[in-house]
Amino acid sequence: MPDMQKEISTLEETLQYVFSNRSLLETALTHTSYVKGDGKRMAHNERLEFLGDAVLELCVSEHLFRDYPELQEGAMTRHRARLVCEPALFSAAQTLGVPAFLRLGNGEELTGGREKPSIVSDALEAIIGAIYLDGGLEPARRVIQERVIRLLEEARVDETDKDFKTRLQEYIQKGHIGLLEYECMDEKGPEHQKRFTISARLNGESIGTGTGLSKQSAGQAAAKAALIRLGVLEGEA
Repeated sequence: MPDMQKEISTLEETLQYVFSNRSLLETALTHTSYVKGDGKRMAHNERLEFLGDAVLELCVSEHLFRDYPELQEGAMTRHRARLVCEPALFSAAQTLGVPAFLRLGNGEELTGGREKPSIVSDALEAIIGAIYLDGGLEPARRVIQERVIRLLEEARVDETDKDFKTRLQEYIQKGHIGLLEYECMDEKGPEHQKRFTISARLNGESIGTGTGLSKQSAGQAAAKAALIRLGVLEGEA
């Protein structure tokens, strides 16, 4: 990026926040691929993304608690998960113009890294982490409330738009709560009409089972049962 300071000024205008320590924002925009392999001695944004994720969840939780007094705990949890999911973050980051400012390695640049949801959404969380370190919680809260939450609300992914297995995988990945696997526990019936029983297992423990006439449909049923058990979906456990 030939004129990083000019680029940073543009992004600061978009965010409506001016950094005291601009190196934090530079780090937030630096993907691991830019650092690795070229002998560059500089930080990348993974640690800032970790911090920004926590700050974002806190501020979104506060927003839901304050602005949606009718929502109970389970509903707030589901709403928050839809607001801070990768597709919503990716859409918000695109609207803010984040992809244009990223520092990527040649390989990621050539393979469309600026359009990869994981890279772009992580960068937005890293930017939030950078604001928090630079100015504290109040500036981070203001940027999230004034510049980010509305975009997340607009981009929110309705839970009916995704299959149960995808939604379960995203929930577990977002929460960093373990390894999700599916195991076929049983299959009965003649070849032309077999009935399968699949177990969704988190860290080796069954969190939902389902049956179906194919392994795919049984897996979907197991994922739905797991989502209900975890409180992500409403239904009878």
